[in-house]
Amino acid sequence: MSTETKIQNVFGRQIWDSRGRPTVEVEVHLTDGNFGSGIAPAGASKGKSEALDLRDNGSLFAGFGVKHAIQNINGEIAENLIGKSVLDQDTNDRILVQLDGTKQKTRLGANALIATSMAMAHAAANSLRIPLWKYLQGNETKDKIYLPLPEIQIFGGGANEPSGLDIQDFMILPFGAKSFSEAMEWTAEIHLAAMSEVKVSKGIQNNEQTIEILIKVIEKAGFSTKPSSKNRIGISLDFAASHLFVGDSYHLKSSHQKFTKEKWFEHILKWIKQFPIDGMEDPFIEEDLESYSLLMKEIGKLDRKIQLVGDDLLTTQIKNIEKANQHNACNTLLCKPNQVGTLTEAKDAFLLANKIGWDTIVSARSGESEDTTICHLALGWGIKQIKVGSFAHAERMAKWNELIRLEERLGKQAVFVGSLFHS
Repeated sequence: MSTETKIQNVFGRQIWDSRGRPTVEVEVHLTDGNFGSGIAPAGASKGKSEALDLRDNGSLFAGFGVKHAIQNINGEIAENLIGKSVLDQDTNDRILVQLDGTKQKTRLGANALIATSMAMAHAAANSLRIPLWKYLQGNETKDKIYLPLPEIQIFGGGANEPSGLDIQDFMILPFGAKSFSEAMEWTAEIHLAAMSEVKVSKGIQNNEQTIEILIKVIEKAGFSTKPSSKNRIGISLDFAASHLFVGDSYHLKSSHQKFTKEKWFEHILKWIKQFPIDGMEDPFIEEDLESYSLLMKEIGKLDRKIQLVGDDLLTTQIKNIEKANQHNACNTLLCKPNQVGTLTEAKDAFLLANKIGWDTIVSARSGESEDTTICHLALGWGIKQIKVGSFAHAERMAKWNELIRLEERLGKQAVFVGSLFHS
């Protein structure tokens, strides 16, 4: 083992995320003079089994301080990583997991672990003088590198937005675009049409109206939701349904409606038949595997593919993926590395989902930063979809722009998933 690839120092600092809350940044320095950094994201909508950030819970910053997480990085984590080869990501990530020793990373903090894990990957790539995606690809050599299909929020509600809408994300999928950069151009046209439409209609009143407006602005921008169209745009919804469930029923505040589990299932099924929906994320509470399984059966009867995506249902955890697969409860993993704690664990979850025939979407969180690691995860691991939020705000645009740069640098080696997705 070359001494030049050894970890010389690990240290963390408090910085600020896109919501103005403290988060963790870690730098990993090597004996060859190279270094890498990673910034921990944070979610608003969280699954019950996901790895947890370590917060200070005091009066400062409404309890969101990260002083203790940083102490863990600069102390215990650094002590156990210094002297290790940075090129052995799997082993180093396993050290972090064992060091924490809890199911949900509550001792050292998932924020401390994921930032450290990402920083090590960046340091290794920098030491080898290769792009991060290529380092993450490992020894596998491919003639073509897939640029992921973006899933972009046009309208938002739920826990992340003060709009009054119940559903968290109303998103588009630019299937018909011939390149990632063209997908962004299409998105820009739809985004502008959406902003104009909201002004004309003086706001949006409820969820069904929002879907109707989304279809309208897609068409207004010159695109189509028809499967046979060359300029096809898909539609997907993130319900984050655990936030809609109160007591024993689902509540839609925007339309003053309340549904039993059975009636909610019928409501979801009605939307699938009424609207050209290509993806549904967390439409039920995470404990209701029966409803997920029933919906999968109904989806199987349709003449089109619909992704039933597990976020809170799966929390990027192998045990949850295995359980959902046993019940045929979904067909797509939402892969959020900070939900599980390290890049290695996130990759293990993706590989399992891939093995059992599921799709995977790599995803950012509501509390983000300028960190673009997930763009490289998509290319390096071969994940064919990516979700980072809206077509606005610097922390989102940083990721879309990084993928444009990567596509350009790859040249003819780059293949945009787009219309290939359903083939």
